[in-house]
Amino acid sequence: MSALAPTLQAFFTVRLTSQYGVSPHTVASYRDTFRLLLAYAHEAAGTRPSDLDVGQLDANLITGFLDYLEHGRGNTIRTRNARLAAVHSFATYASYKHPEHATVLSQVLAIPRKRQHQPEITFLTNNEVDALLAAPDPDTWIGRRDRALLLVAITTGLRVAELSALTGADIHLGTGAHITCHGKGRKDRTTPLTAGAIQLLRAIGADQTAPDSFVFSTLTGHWLSRDAIAARISLHVTSASRGCPTLGTKNVTPHVLRHTAAMRLLEAGIDVAMIAIWLGHAGIESSQPYLHANMKMKEEALNRTTPTNVAVGRYQATDELLAFLNGL
Repeated sequence: MSALAPTLQAFFTVRLTSQYGVSPHTVASYRDTFRLLLAYAHEAAGTRPSDLDVGQLDANLITGFLDYLEHGRGNTIRTRNARLAAVHSFATYASYKHPEHATVLSQVLAIPRKRQHQPEITFLTNNEVDALLAAPDPDTWIGRRDRALLLVAITTGLRVAELSALTGADIHLGTGAHITCHGKGRKDRTTPLTAGAIQLLRAIGADQTAPDSFVFSTLTGHWLSRDAIAARISLHVTSASRGCPTLGTKNVTPHVLRHTAAMRLLEAGIDVAMIAIWLGHAGIESSQPYLHANMKMKEEALNRTTPTNVAVGRYQATDELLAFLNGL
């Protein structure tokens, strides 16, 4: 018998933390996955979590757990797939530690991700961007801060967590002005700043911010959480929608501003591979949806490929059997 407990503990303390150096968010996500899985296994197998064997985490148990997430807890397919990714990661590690369970673990690894509907990407038009940027009050420091935050988000495409974590050490407003971003997956990237963003950042004193102080902070110097940033965006969208009604029809989140940055780059003719680098995507596949969302580019492609002087007609079957079937 191979006890699950020490293997799972080593997975978190050695594999994830020491070897992979994953982010605290990933550790928390994986932790929650196994808390749910162990509770489910206890109910299904009648065995205490600390007494479970590695071989008991077979494909039938994991499949039942995934069904429970969807139908018992009402989780989305995206959440279901995220939980499965955590299980797959552990199964890969456990297969090296316990080759006697290789067959069982290989069956777990063979459980596929569930396909999900890909919603259409929401992004802001140029008119909507202008209306949103005009909403914050420029006569107050908070208004200037919010306008700088919005413009940086729209022009750089930073994730909300990346915006929230920006410090004075990450802002460079001199020659070759840019932001150094500590992004997802512990990957750093450098993103240039527009002249407008530089002006707004200087207006809130970003160039004088201490290296360890947050650029987008509260009046007391504390960091703006992701929820706080989302609330500020929602506030300004409500205000801007009075003069730009189309804004009121969209659910504008911090990630919508990231989508907007990508679409603006795409419409400017920037290659998708460069957009993937700009946004910090792991691969070009993550940037492909922007191509599908750009209706203007689709219409331009259609105009270039539509044949001219083509007579409108109807296909007529010439085969006798097809003619017989069509006549039934």
